[in-house]
Amino acid sequence: MIPKVQLPASRRMITLEVRRREFLTPGFASVTLGGPDLRDLIVAGNDQAVRLFFPREGQAALRMPTVSNEAWIAQLLVLPKAVRPWVRNLTIRSARTAYGEIDIEFAVHGDSPMSSWVRRAEVGSPAGIFDIGTMYRRPDEIDGQLLVGDETALPAILAILEGTPAGLPTEAYIEVATAADIRALETPDHVRIHWFSRDDTDLRPGARVLDALREATLPSGRFYTWAAAESRLATSVRRHLVNDRGVAKRDISFFGYWRAGRSAPG
Repeated sequence: MIPKVQLPASRRMITLEVRRREFLTPGFASVTLGGPDLRDLIVAGNDQAVRLFFPREGQAALRMPTVSNEAWIAQLLVLPKAVRPWVRNLTIRSARTAYGEIDIEFAVHGDSPMSSWVRRAEVGSPAGIFDIGTMYRRPDEIDGQLLVGDETALPAILAILEGTPAGLPTEAYIEVATAADIRALETPDHVRIHWFSRDDTDLRPGARVLDALREATLPSGRFYTWAAAESRLATSVRRHLVNDRGVAKRDISFFGYWRAGRSAPG
């Protein structure tokens, strides 16, 4: 089995600020973060994830952890809520380190702390990141690839597609919350994107894309799978491919980005 996360060779806490914010669809926004500290970010892959730190509503400033290792968690949790920032895991959509900028796309829904921050973010608003690493590690000897995810994985899937070698047959199965969040994308002939929307809020996230995958014609030959989404969807994709399709575990990377009904810590 492919290890879940490739940790960066080195990393440190990086403090940034908002430079731009743009709503892409009713449920997605792009926020550009920038600052001179981005010189310390090592761009490692197309699904590079970071911890994003941002202030709670009413906080005048961002108080970042001061340690650049996993001890940051303990340091954060002992802070009183009056100064403790929120922290969430996000994917870097694109990086322009020469200009000191990165873009992060957000699935914006309801009044969650992250969605509320995105809506009120303005130029100069503080934020910070801490590199997590990458999961996408496509083997050299494959005939195609399969990408599966919900709206939280959409930025990573789009970044992976941009870095996919020309001519590699690719099937992407993506579920979003509403039909209004489906993107009109131009893709080369070797890439096919299958969109699904829940629309019905009673549906468990991932139900529609998983049903479609079970009936799908998968890439021929040996193919690599990258699946990231709500935890049950990610594990169900792997279980289906291994048990029902005979796919080798070594050719699957999967990760549960979040869990339905459970809020993120912090």
